Amino acid sequence: MTAKEQLLVFLQSTGSIKAAQAEEIAGCFAYRTLGRHELLLRAGQVSDDYLLLTSGLLRAFAYDPAGRDVTTGFFGAGQVAFEVASFFNRRPAQENIQALTDCAGWGLTHGQLNALFHGRPEFREFGRAVLVRGFATLKERMLEMITTPAAGRYERLLTTHPDIVRHAPLKDVASFLGITDTSLSRIRKAGGKK
Repeated sequence: MTAKEQLLVFLQSTGSIKAAQAEEIAGCFAYRTLGRHELLLRAGQVSDDYLLLTSGLLRAFAYDPAGRDVTTGFFGAGQVAFEVASFFNRRPAQENIQALTDCAGWGLTHGQLNALFHGRPEFREFGRAVLVRGFATLKERMLEMITTPAAGRYERLLTTHPDIVRHAPLKDVASFLGITDTSLSRIRKAGGKK
């Protein structure tokens, strides 16, 4: 599937946008690339990029009070990468979003997204559905961090997002799972080093 086809499938994924409308709306998106290690967002900046990733892997992270970076999320192909609170509230981000691999996708600025929200009711419905889906995913992750042992969280990550385990440094995977590098090594060794 081409990058453009991925964008059209994404725009039609909630059922609120029809094929002809998706073609029109897709014309508002700009294709962009990020090189490995390039930042999509730096902490302290206001997030202005809404990026549907079509290839590659991005990592979101913040620094704790001791200065250690803590992975807060990953974005892979088919996912929208942006820092929601900064983007919509127009305040400086506390997170960084960095490419772990070369990345490509389709992007809108905050102004372009708002113009589509106000000018296209079908896009407004689409945006609402995407935000609800994202909120549900965040809630599931929060509950998983409380209710699922570390080995179970790692197994689920392997099953649902093998690209993360394949491309992200193990220290970032461990941080995302809320465990130490040593604990992750033990879990991997016990599971046959997947």
